[in-house]
Amino acid sequence: MVRALVRLVILLVVLVAGAAFLLGWWGNRRVADVERPTTAVGTTGVNPERAREVGAEVGERTAAAANEARRAIADGQITAKIKAKMALDDTVKALDVNVDTNGTTVTVTGQVGSAAQRERVLQLARETQGVKEVVDHLRVR
Repeated sequence: MVRALVRLVILLVVLVAGAAFLLGWWGNRRVADVERPTTAVGTTGVNPERAREVGAEVGERTAAAANEARRAIADGQITAKIKAKMALDDTVKALDVNVDTNGTTVTVTGQVGSAAQRERVLQLARETQGVKEVVDHLRVR
């Protein structure tokens, strides 16, 4: 649950940074009637080639962070779906079961009261869209 929250915060930071970048870029392009110099004003000694390289590196890192955030949100969605199913099921005590998602693999840990509850938890996890494998670390009291 904490991992999902951290991942969500990272995604929000990346989105806000991307929006600020794009708004600044578009904002500078709005004045079309003013002729722009071909070289930057007041940037003597700045290597434009190196500036482009650094900009490309920053763009690559931002894209990688956005992809990681997207994966984290997808994992959090699957975890939330499974926990919601368990909370709505009368036979399962959802608070005693921990669900962790990594891609399409879900790991369930914790304690359940009976073998029937264990099977129900595993069934709920397997039936969830996006889950291909369920790792069972449940213990029966």
